[in-house]
Amino acid sequence: MAPRSAEASRKTKETDISVSVHVDGSGKSDIATGVGFFDHMLDQLSRHSLIDMTVRAKGDLHIDDHHTVEDTGIALGQALTKALGERRGIMRYASFDLAMDETLTRAAIDVSGRPFLVWNVSFSSPKIGTFDTELVREFFQALAQNAGITLHVTNHYGANNHHIAETCFKAVARALRAALEPDPRQPDAVPSTKGSLKG
Repeated sequence: MAPRSAEASRKTKETDISVSVHVDGSGKSDIATGVGFFDHMLDQLSRHSLIDMTVRAKGDLHIDDHHTVEDTGIALGQALTKALGERRGIMRYASFDLAMDETLTRAAIDVSGRPFLVWNVSFSSPKIGTFDTELVREFFQALAQNAGITLHVTNHYGANNHHIAETCFKAVARALRAALEPDPRQPDAVPSTKGSLKG
């Protein structure tokens, strides 16, 4: 399998973002978005997916965090799409139930080339510190759309909003790690009867 690494950038009047990923990494991250809680979540995504990530984002944080979070998801998804190429030799499907204290969240992934998000996660507060909890969904919507993955995230239960958000990122990371693992039984095949995972 060829090295799976790529870069992507996005510059608008609202944000200036650059991302690099190495899918077959060790979970090293270098994240700076200006949004502390989001940086923490992206660190978790990198660490538990074993995808090395470098993220630099400058956004209109004087307005709010929305554009920075969403556009980071877009750029990260675009980098993953480039890194995966034809998506040959991957396991493609995975799901993972992740427990953190009182919280349990499941993520199921199909690296299908067809973007879709099913989001069954609720928060009891609009904020985690200064971070808008609705932005968790916005990030995963942007990531799924631009990475070309079908992603289902379900929070089974939980009381602490920080834990709920963190289990979403960690569960997605673990499912993504499993889905992108090389398949030793068909290392050169595109895992689809269509012969393509381009959508």
